[in-house]
Amino acid sequence: MALNLRQKQTECIIRMLNLNQPVNSTSTGNEEEVYKMLIFDRFCQNVLSPLIHVKDLRKHGITLYFLIDKDRKPVHDVPAVYFVQPSKNNIDRIVADASRFLYDNFYLNFSSSIPRPLLEDLASGTLNSDSVQRISKVHDQYLEFITLEDNLFSLAQKNIYVQLNDPSAGDREIEEIIERIVSGLFSVLATLAVVPVIRCQRGGPAEMVASALDQRLRDHLLSKNNLFTEGGGFASSFQRPILCLFDRNFELSVGIQHDFRYRPLVHDVLGLKLNRLSVQGEKGGMKSYELDSSDPFWVANGSLEFPEVAVEIETQLNKYKKDVDEVNRRTGGTDGAEFNGTDLIGNTKHLMNAVNSLPELTERKQIIDKHTNIATVLLGEIKERSLDSYAKKENDMMSRGGIDLNELLSALKGKGTKLDKLRFAVIYLISSESINQSEVEAVEAALRESEVDISAFQYVKKIKSLNVAFTSANSATRSNIVDWAEKLYGQSISAMTAGVKNLLSSDRQLALTRTVEGLMEGKPNPEIDTFLMFDPRAPKSSSGTSTSHLKGPFKEAIVFMIGGGNYVEYGSLQELATNQQPVKHIIYGSTEILTGVEFVEQLSLLGQKMGLGNVTAATAAPPPPGR
Repeated sequence: MALNLRQKQTECIIRMLNLNQPVNSTSTGNEEEVYKMLIFDRFCQNVLSPLIHVKDLRKHGITLYFLIDKDRKPVHDVPAVYFVQPSKNNIDRIVADASRFLYDNFYLNFSSSIPRPLLEDLASGTLNSDSVQRISKVHDQYLEFITLEDNLFSLAQKNIYVQLNDPSAGDREIEEIIERIVSGLFSVLATLAVVPVIRCQRGGPAEMVASALDQRLRDHLLSKNNLFTEGGGFASSFQRPILCLFDRNFELSVGIQHDFRYRPLVHDVLGLKLNRLSVQGEKGGMKSYELDSSDPFWVANGSLEFPEVAVEIETQLNKYKKDVDEVNRRTGGTDGAEFNGTDLIGNTKHLMNAVNSLPELTERKQIIDKHTNIATVLLGEIKERSLDSYAKKENDMMSRGGIDLNELLSALKGKGTKLDKLRFAVIYLISSESINQSEVEAVEAALRESEVDISAFQYVKKIKSLNVAFTSANSATRSNIVDWAEKLYGQSISAMTAGVKNLLSSDRQLALTRTVEGLMEGKPNPEIDTFLMFDPRAPKSSSGTSTSHLKGPFKEAIVFMIGGGNYVEYGSLQELATNQQPVKHIIYGSTEILTGVEFVEQLSLLGQKMGLGNVTAATAAPPPPGR
């Protein structure tokens, strides 16, 4: 059975809401329903939001729900289910709630494993306030991630790219970030109950996460009652998935490019968050929509280019009108004909069919109206900002390796927001095989003229010049460049310089997708032979990695991007999975899901931290006298 992260996490949450009892295992149908309250923090609210709707909470006996930091009144005779991160603030609040006797029974569920010092704080706090007997159960739930679709998750850890590439970040800070990522990934694997074979880029954050996760899984597998229920036998281990870890610098361009497919476009332009968005309604006022697996149009057409989606909306609307006409025709009277009993029976049957088809027709109309509204708003943005032109030109640049300077400058002086222009200019830098100084100066001048902050542009230019120096240098000079670069640029510059070829995707398939395909096949391949392997079930070698008898092919993969993922990569990997014979299964996750604007803002922040940055044309200092 294919791994389904959404289903597995939902099952864990429902069991938690059921006071950690298996749901309906011994149900005889006449048990009295237990009514409960649910208390959560912001993070856990976001975990629940894409999976459980308010009506579903009622179904599981939850009658009231509150944020933990809100003031609440006592409610007796109703157990309280807490679902929170294991933090000092949350523990203090739970102790305060228990000491005020807010509820008779506390069922405490932590989103990840609660550290021993916090558990001791909880114990001493409730003992001192004589409320320890109210704590009925304490559970580590390992749900420290947000599932957005069956095969898409986020750890919701913000600004990881900046933190890992910050030149001023110390070793301790980097270790803490890596530990948080490992904890999130451990939660995902525990929820799926699988121990994967891990493959990662050599050097940088990907290797650090792989090594720490391997050790965490090894330590956990030593305990008899571990979370991974799969057997250790050869038959079960043969079906194990592969976990492929990448650092955002592996393929920088995808995080920045404009894309013209429906799902990435809705995310990038309209700000899809936790499967929800708000857009201007046809009659004014804002309309909120959910876009998830319950919407068949979104599932079927999310990967199509925008013009194809517009055609599909039209097709669905015509089909709907035809079906409505058919219902009307069948239920209409037989005008002028003599009435007889057979007509009555026939008409009654048609009426019953019509009544039965009404809910389905109504739902179809709501979905068509929703996507018509979304597409109309998108079309307005596309025309106003020339987004189709940006997407096409960027794609051409990436496949051709450059663009004519006049075409580039006219685009920078044309339509689009300041950040559209900045993203376009950065893609020009990434796609060019070498840096032409006079061209770059002309681009910077055009950006300044549009009052664009060029910190991100200058940051990528620095990295690019470093890459050029790195690839043209001999091996002795190379190691000097890397040493110097790591001092200047922070931790993951080795991955950045080693991955220079990936900044230039030679064809339409992303470098990430091509690499994942190779890793899943497991055949010798120069593109993936440098990737390290860790198998937590295999003996460890002296180098710290492990050789596994599992070389592939793998039917299932979990692909994880450190430093920010996006819907473009998600769509590309799903396409790869469905085009394979037989069909493969790929789950994609990231430290956070970012729009192109959000990622470029992180690049700008890094540029500013390195003292690169902007003096806009309007505020440029006058030249000193005599120059």
